[in-house]
Amino acid sequence: MQVRQHTQHRIIVIGAGYAGAIAAGRLARRLRREDVAITLVNPEPDFVERVRLHQLAVGQELRPRPFAEMFAGTGVRLRLARVTAVDADRKSVTITTTDATAGEELTYDTLVYALGSAWNTHDVPGTAEHAHDIAGRPGALRLRERLAALGAGQPVVVVGGGLTGLEAATEIAETRPDLDVALAARAALGDWLSPKGRRHLRKVCDRLGITVHEHTTVTAVAADHVTTAAGDIPSSVTIWTTGFAVHPIAQATALKTDTTGRIEVDDTMRSLSHPDVYAIGDAALVMGPNNKPLRMSCASGVPTAWQAADSIASRLTGTKPTTVPLRYFNQCISLGRKDGLIQYVTADDQSRPAALTGKTAALYKELVCKGAAWGVANPTLAKPTRRRSVVQQPAPLPHPTTANAG
Repeated sequence: MQVRQHTQHRIIVIGAGYAGAIAAGRLARRLRREDVAITLVNPEPDFVERVRLHQLAVGQELRPRPFAEMFAGTGVRLRLARVTAVDADRKSVTITTTDATAGEELTYDTLVYALGSAWNTHDVPGTAEHAHDIAGRPGALRLRERLAALGAGQPVVVVGGGLTGLEAATEIAETRPDLDVALAARAALGDWLSPKGRRHLRKVCDRLGITVHEHTTVTAVAADHVTTAAGDIPSSVTIWTTGFAVHPIAQATALKTDTTGRIEVDDTMRSLSHPDVYAIGDAALVMGPNNKPLRMSCASGVPTAWQAADSIASRLTGTKPTTVPLRYFNQCISLGRKDGLIQYVTADDQSRPAALTGKTAALYKELVCKGAAWGVANPTLAKPTRRRSVVQQPAPLPHPTTANAG
């Protein structure tokens, strides 16, 4: 009599930002270790608190959060490598390690795509050559070195009036009051905020001595200035924060994506074209309240990670996935270390009249940042969980035909 060998279900998670790290850890706590092999692929050995990179850029030290400690005893295997290709039809991922001369191919049964996003230059001339970004740790460290070398009175221009631009400009101006900090915003300063929020933001910029160029579009970046329709603005250091662009790998695959390269998913985060692929975080096109796509943010990415991990676990253990509506509650903006702005919003991210400001808002934002990092290390939010058995031979997942498949 021949004994059938037990085969582990291979789950590969690519990308270990907030979404990817949470998904890997949550899956490890939902499924029996004997039944699954969970591999997390990431080029860096530590978790990067992306929401604090403006702090890193001005010289503040961030607490190290090594994945080796975070995933100790969970069964998650970390591969330090960069993803160079995904073949969704062959169910394989090509990775390259720093010391490898050729790529290595990993095969999966289920893929969680969490490669996230990077800065978006919008192909503005000179941006890639002369501007700095704070969308990742390498960029933030390069900016840190450049800012440290600036002498008093030198001009710094932050391009982009969104959340990242506001946090960068105020952090730099507070830390380095000797610099001439300017912010170039395409629209009015904080135009999406409530009247109370806009008033407070303007008050903070005035207090910190930030020159605000409103209704200003930067059309080119040079080593010592940026170009606008109204003329050149001197800049020894230019920081580009005009939104994010997703990793280009998805658009180069057979996965169904939108025009920006975000993977189209159903309400369980499963790819509409390849049911063994789940996309989360900035890489996923997730529809929220009023059928509006969720914005790229930590606030969006974390709940998509919970949803995907729970959906995968449910399907592998033979139960029907449940879904939780994704919505927004507030936008949290740090304005230096001593001030902040918490803008309360509707479920679909429209500003409400209420806003929290000042030192209380700064404390609120700090607690949110700490809570987000804690949530990565505690992906089930410290709730007791039971690892469930995977069905011996999971049935092939049906090919979804609608956005509500699953």
